[in-house]
Amino acid sequence: MEAIIFCGIQASGKSTFFKERFFKSHVRISLDMLKTRHREAVLLEASLLGKQSFVIDNTNPTIAERAKYISAAKAHKFRVIGYFFETELAASLTRNALRKGKEVIPVVGVKATFKKLQPPVMDEGFDELFVVRMQENAFTVQSL
Repeated sequence: MEAIIFCGIQASGKSTFFKERFFKSHVRISLDMLKTRHREAVLLEASLLGKQSFVIDNTNPTIAERAKYISAAKAHKFRVIGYFFETELAASLTRNALRKGKEVIPVVGVKATFKKLQPPVMDEGFDELFVVRMQENAFTVQSL
């Protein structure tokens, strides 16, 4: 059982990476999709109780925001794996501008997330930690 926690600013490739790597094996828990913290909590609890591997596909920019997922997963004996989506702010803003409709995040929101971004570290409780970079529409993944 795996609890995978994504960390990165908007338009850094998190949801695309999920579709490529985890779509067939993990439940996707995303505020973009679920819209409320209550719905997120219900789906998280169901995944934990059902022993179903899942991915938290949110920005999770701070240690405090990641801690609630890590502690819940550890309490249910899940392996906790982190993926840090390292990107240049300008690159994410360019990808964001290519989005359509409600998928476009206000620039001020992307910049605010970038400012508070704390790269994840093993001491948070991760069993494994990776850095993901997008280059020419392909992902590279390295162990941290």
